[in-house]
Amino acid sequence: MKKLTLLSLLLGFAFGVVAADTKAPDWLSRPLSLADCANIALAQNAAILKAKDDLQASQGVVIQTRAVALPHLQAAGKYTDEQSSLVQTFPGATDQPHQSWNAGIQLVQNIYAGGKMVAGFQGATATRKQALAQYQTAVADTLLLVRLAYYDVLLAEQQIVVNEASVKLLQKELDDQQRRFDAGTVPHFNVLRAEVAVANAKPNLIHARSQFRIAKNVLVNLLGYDLPREVLEDIPMQLTDNFEVAPWNLILPDAIQQALERRTELKALRQDIKLQEVNVVNAKAGYKPTIAAFAGYNWMNNSFSTDLSDELDGWVVGGQLTWDIFDGALTVGKVKQAKALYSKSQTELADRSRQIELNVRTSYSDFIEAREVLNSQNKVQEQAEESLREAKARFDAGTGTQLDVLDAETSLTQARTTLVTAQHDYAAARARLERAIGAELATVK
Repeated sequence: MKKLTLLSLLLGFAFGVVAADTKAPDWLSRPLSLADCANIALAQNAAILKAKDDLQASQGVVIQTRAVALPHLQAAGKYTDEQSSLVQTFPGATDQPHQSWNAGIQLVQNIYAGGKMVAGFQGATATRKQALAQYQTAVADTLLLVRLAYYDVLLAEQQIVVNEASVKLLQKELDDQQRRFDAGTVPHFNVLRAEVAVANAKPNLIHARSQFRIAKNVLVNLLGYDLPREVLEDIPMQLTDNFEVAPWNLILPDAIQQALERRTELKALRQDIKLQEVNVVNAKAGYKPTIAAFAGYNWMNNSFSTDLSDELDGWVVGGQLTWDIFDGALTVGKVKQAKALYSKSQTELADRSRQIELNVRTSYSDFIEAREVLNSQNKVQEQAEESLREAKARFDAGTGTQLDVLDAETSLTQARTTLVTAQHDYAAARARLERAIGAELATVK
């Protein structure tokens, strides 16, 4: 019995430690604005972190590209001990050294490499700009996903409010019909109809709650959070912002022009064209000679002395010219390949420009549609509320039916749902259009 009690205490302590270690983080209960979510994603989102690593890796490529134009400092040393049977001797000599050593340091600088040195600096600059543009593209895409996920959570939350109000309104109607039936003023059919209306409204509320849970999980994933295991299906997030439904006017030609100027995808492709142009220069360098100068200082032992400390040293200065007169058509193949890739990069830029223009046009059309739908729904809810009030008044006066009241209640729920959806769709369409024209990173050079 004592062993069982001790085991229980140990298990209780272990579970207590686990519970303490897996305590829900502060962000679960901290109110989050859209700007907060964007900042968290910039720091933690996996896609942005990988893009940042790619950007860092590109800096290594930049350094490698510039290396061809910079001097190389080399140090070398060698020690040799040969078997006596391998040592060649002069006639009459009795003792020849079988050990030798040498060391030296040398600075080598390419003077001319067929245009590779200038191309190296140009390629490094283009690589750096291209990598930055690709990083900015990843950031913009991720921020759009975060923004849309934030709006999805708001929509699901508002749909819960709408459906709860609908169920509450229908339940109130059911209670009223039940009281009237108990008083003998309405038939039991009215009660049954009201019960059916309540039952039909509940699945929509259940679905809205499910969508709310899913939307929060999607947002948390985009923010790069690892959910504690003790957090069950409903994440206790608190969002502080509302749908952005402020008027926003944009002319399509201006939108297309802004997109062609701002979109980082096009910036990356323009730098790719420069890189391919540099590759053509590098390929053609194979037709030309390479000239290098070198200077150094060498140390070595005296080859005619058996004393290893008998040292010789001095400066060495010189130049070197190499020229592949015929390389088996290797350079011809490289030039042909480089020119083809250069032409491909130009085609890719033109094609991507057309795709972006199409993206702007479709996003603009979706935005106009969402704006018109939102404008058409602004007063529908007020009209639906007034219609319900009049239907109840007519029913109480005996000039209307219960069906009129239920229809008015259903119309009010639909109006509220449509308005909330219209607000969400407008905000989402605006976010997509802003992404299409590159508005998120407009200030980034």
